[in-house]
Amino acid sequence: MRRIIATSLVGVGLAMIVAVPARAISSTRYPYCLQGRSSPGLSNCNFASWAECRVMASGRRLNCVANPFYRGHHR
Repeated sequence: MRRIIATSLVGVGLAMIVAVPARAISSTRYPYCLQGRSSPGLSNCNFASWAECRVMASGRRLNCVANPFYRGHHR
């Protein structure tokens, strides 16, 4: 039983390590982010234009901010 628990914990730990870099990379691809209670920090940086971000923020008590990690177009 202890071996199963230990193996599960190692698996979860490895999954978390792999997932973090993917999230960090995706947040650098777009210049604008939503921020607010449901999108804290820079967790929702999926907008190519300010207008697109503002449309998604409208009526939801969210704000748009420039993504400080955006470095131009990535392919």
